[in-house]
Amino acid sequence: MSDLAARFLAGLGTAFQVDGGRLGLAVSGGGDSLALLHLAEKQGIQICVATVDHGLRAEAAAEAAEVGRICARLGVPHEVLRWQWDGAGNLQDAARRGRRGLIADWARRSGVDAVALGHTQNDVAETFLMRLARRAGVDGLSAMAATWTEGGVVWLRPLLAVSRPELRAYLRGRGVVWVDDPSNDDPRFDRVKARMSLAALQSMGITGDGLAEVAGHLAVARDALERVTDTAAQRLLQVMGNAVLIDPGLAAESAEVQRRLILRVIGHVAPAEYGPRGVAVQDLLSRLLAGGSGMLSGCRFLTSKTGLWAFREGKAVAAKISPAEGVWDGRWQITGLLPDGAEIRVLGAGIAQCTDWRATGLPRQALMTSPALWRGEALLAAPFAGFGPGYSAISLFPAAALHHSALSH
Repeated sequence: MSDLAARFLAGLGTAFQVDGGRLGLAVSGGGDSLALLHLAEKQGIQICVATVDHGLRAEAAAEAAEVGRICARLGVPHEVLRWQWDGAGNLQDAARRGRRGLIADWARRSGVDAVALGHTQNDVAETFLMRLARRAGVDGLSAMAATWTEGGVVWLRPLLAVSRPELRAYLRGRGVVWVDDPSNDDPRFDRVKARMSLAALQSMGITGDGLAEVAGHLAVARDALERVTDTAAQRLLQVMGNAVLIDPGLAAESAEVQRRLILRVIGHVAPAEYGPRGVAVQDLLSRLLAGGSGMLSGCRFLTSKTGLWAFREGKAVAAKISPAEGVWDGRWQITGLLPDGAEIRVLGAGIAQCTDWRATGLPRQALMTSPALWRGEALLAAPFAGFGPGYSAISLFPAAALHHSALSH
C-alpha cells in the first residue's frame, strides 16, 4: 500500500468502517475530488458518487456528465444534483450551504454510511488565513474537523493530511485529467486571495503544511477548552422546559469558559447556522455579570430572583406557525391528540388561561415564548405552562447536547 493510500485510509478513521460500509463521495470533477474517487475505488471501498451542478457556468453540466462517464468506467453509481441560486446573500456561502443540503438529502435516500469530501491540507491553510483576516479566535483558526455529523449525515474529510500537489501527481500518474474551475483563479473571492497570499508568504518559511500544523495545534487547544466547558456546563446549566437556568457560578469561571457557555446556551435556545460575533457576546456577558439582562441572536437573558434565565426572544417567534404534526421554530414537536385544523403557535397572551403556570417554576416571560397547540383562537395545550393534560413538547435538541460539545465544520 502506498503512503498516500495509507494516509487516505487513516483519514477515514473509525467513523467509517470499510468492511461492509457504503461511502458516498462528493465529486466535482476537480483534481481533489477526482483523486478522492480514485483512491477510494482503488482500495475496494463500496462507493457511490454525487456531483452538484450549481448552474453558475455553462460548462458545469458537461463537467458533471464527464464525472458520470468516469464513474461508469469504474462501475460506480453516480447522480447529478442540481442547485439554483436565488440571488440572495454571499454567492460562495450560499453555494456551499446549498451543495451541502443537496448532498445530505442524496446521502439519506442512498443509504450511505458517510459522505467524504475532498478537502486537503491546502484548504486547511487557506481557511486559516481567511479566518485570520477576520480576527478569529481559537475555534475559527483551528483545523477543519476531520469528521462531524450534520443534517443526519456523517461527513468525513479523509485528505486533510494530503497536499493538493500530491493529489495532482497521483492523478497524472494514473493518466487522469481533471477540470480547473475558473473561479479558483478569480481574485474577487477570499479563498483565491488566501491562496495567492500563501504563495507570497513562502519566502518567509510560512507554508501550507506549516499553517495546517499550526491549525492542528489550535484544534487540540480547542478540544481541551471544550472538555473544560463540558464539565462547567454540567454543573452550571440546567434545562427547564423551554428555558435554560444558568447558575450564579458562571461568574467564577474564566472569561473563555464563560463565553463558550453563553454560546452553548444561545445555540440550544435559538439554533442557527452561524453564531453571534465575538464583540456582541462579550457585551452581553458584561451586562449579565453585572446583574443585568439582554438579548442576542433571538435568545433573551433575564436576571430574576430565581436566577439567570435564557429563553426564546418573543419577537423572534411571534409569527411562527407550523402544522400540529410539524416542527415549530425548527426544534419543537407536540405529542398527544392532534385534531384537524390544529397548529402550533407561540403561547403568548394565552398564558392568561394557564392558571397553574407558577407551579412550573419558569418565568412568565419564558412561558409566553413556549410552543402551544391552538385551533383557531382556542388554546388546546401549553405543555410547559401546565395546560392541557395528555400533551407534551419534545425538543429536537436534547438537554445532553448542551452539556457535551459537538464540534463541526
